[in-house]
Amino acid sequence: MRAVRFHRVGGPEVLRVDDVPDPGAPTGDEVLVRVEASSVNGTDLGLRRGDLRVATLGRLPFTPGFDVAGEVLACGPGVTAFAPGDRVVALIGHGGGGQVERIRIRQGRAALAPRSVPATDAAALPLAGLTALQGLGRAGLAARPRARVLVHGATGGIGTFAVQLAVLAGAHVTAVASAARLDLATELGAHEVLDRRRHDVTALGARFDVVLDAAGTLPFVPGLLTGDGVQVSVRPLSPDVLRAALRVRRRGPRFTAVRTAPRSQDLAHLAALVDAGRLRAVVDAVHPMADAAGAHRHAEAGVRGKVVLDLR
Repeated sequence: MRAVRFHRVGGPEVLRVDDVPDPGAPTGDEVLVRVEASSVNGTDLGLRRGDLRVATLGRLPFTPGFDVAGEVLACGPGVTAFAPGDRVVALIGHGGGGQVERIRIRQGRAALAPRSVPATDAAALPLAGLTALQGLGRAGLAARPRARVLVHGATGGIGTFAVQLAVLAGAHVTAVASAARLDLATELGAHEVLDRRRHDVTALGARFDVVLDAAGTLPFVPGLLTGDGVQVSVRPLSPDVLRAALRVRRRGPRFTAVRTAPRSQDLAHLAALVDAGRLRAVVDAVHPMADAAGAHRHAEAGVRGKVVLDLR
């Protein structure tokens, strides 16, 4: 079978399609999935560039990919949730490996794929959608009626989901993005849009109950938050998060981070919202497996939502 891999870190040109061994039959609670699509996430870009060398140390050649959408081919004896022929989406582990034609995945990382969209849309859902959902959950949005929410990086993969989910929760949403993409934020339901280059986000004043930094680049700004407001970063190991951890606030505005968990029930919830027409995956472009390098170049240039690889 084939897999996208890089044998050394560097630019997009280091990506290649290799023949690799078949994963074999599933065991325990694993499902064997024929992968139809996998999206390109920021973590994939960082791993390939060498920004996260510790994650690839001793593991080259490395197969990127954290999102999987495809068809169950076989089930291990402990599988209770799926059957061969089911179409699924899944978030696989921190070790990557999703950009491959077939993969074994534990059933607790998967959910039935939305029926109303193609695999290339479904593949955009797991990591970005779960991060947005769990990040807003980390801030306690459900317990904040009529909350005011700021989404920083509102038109990227995580941000597009965060805007929609916050609106669905009844929040008043302010979206921060580049000028060329503000129309997308409005289309997704944002009540107010701000050009990140024209507005000093840090000087907007203490009017937000929740600040979700979907770009992972905003320092902790207590002055943006109401008295019990929460700022959530999507980069749990960023310097800002680590510094904030050293000065935990017992009262007043708080800073926290989300470490995305592969909860099948959360993924099923997102899929149900997609099928109900209440949530959509924004896919900027779909590239064939043979053009993995082009997909990475496209993603690094800045996109609306996600870039997806079609592995069929």
